[in-house]
Amino acid sequence: IGEPDFTAPPLVCETLVKATQSGLSGYSATLGLEPLRMCIADYYNEQFGTNINHNQILVTTGASGGLLLAAQTLLNPGDEVLMPDPYYPANYNFILTAGASTKLIPCTAEERFQLSAEKIKANWGPNTRAVLIASPSNPTGTSITEEELSKICKTVKSLGGIVIIDEIYLGLTYDHQPKSALAIDPDVIVINSFSKYFNMTGWRLGWIIAPENLIPAFEKISSSLTICAPTLSQHAAISCFAPESMAIYEKRRAAFQERRDYLLPELERLGLHVPVKPDGAFYIYCDISKYSNDSVDFANQLLEKAGVATVPGLDFGPAHANKMLRLSYATGIEQLKIAIQRLEDYLGEI
Repeated sequence: IGEPDFTAPPLVCETLVKATQSGLSGYSATLGLEPLRMCIADYYNEQFGTNINHNQILVTTGASGGLLLAAQTLLNPGDEVLMPDPYYPANYNFILTAGASTKLIPCTAEERFQLSAEKIKANWGPNTRAVLIASPSNPTGTSITEEELSKICKTVKSLGGIVIIDEIYLGLTYDHQPKSALAIDPDVIVINSFSKYFNMTGWRLGWIIAPENLIPAFEKISSSLTICAPTLSQHAAISCFAPESMAIYEKRRAAFQERRDYLLPELERLGLHVPVKPDGAFYIYCDISKYSNDSVDFANQLLEKAGVATVPGLDFGPAHANKMLRLSYATGIEQLKIAIQRLEDYLGEI
């Protein structure tokens, strides 16, 4: 329910086979293959308005590996990191591994469930070291506006802190042209991945983009944690950026948007209110308070009695624990139609 139903395009798979047959399965440099890092830099510059070079990039074992590496490199025991509530739970845990703590800041629907510069400034303390945000977000599917993101970067910089931003769903943006935080502030730390937009979840490949002077520190710690990202995956991922692969990815992005556009009015019709229209990722964060004040029980009931899998709000923080539910549209329209019919049948009985 958090994994695309699409898999890697044919050219990517063919490249993997060729790399395997050619014996290209040894360690790569810890930074990652240079041709891959160059492709990532070009992709960001062309798609997301940045001006970066490949020497700012380190290839990681997925976004999870990148976030863990960022925490281990940038944080010290006793540091504090500000995060929005709701949040993705693994991000919270990565911070704990560095001996740092997290301060969760409740965010409302009016704020698109995202942090604002004003809230960051109000919650900044003597031990605050960084802010960790995601745009678009899991579980809400919402992005931070360019204006607010600019304010956040300026505020955090003025306070002597670091902005770490998870852009894993940036390629899956709808309704507007996405822009990376790096296009606003070249000093932010960006995490991204081949898992979601590139449909390569099990290939365990992602990347960090950071100021060039920080890359040696990331490299030193990464060499001890993982040595390198999976080399065969790296060779194959170069083909993600070929025109024929990118054309496939764009068709799939449009398919995700079509699914979102189908679900939103259907959920409202069923009384599952969506307080903020998601503009990215493949999640919908809906309000179940018409039917229940216990998201865990409600999610269990939907699974057991309606055969529909959802994730309770409790998993994403205490602020909206009982009244919110995350739905995923990482499956085909026909399956979504079946899910809506099952929801309608079940909700009509309670």
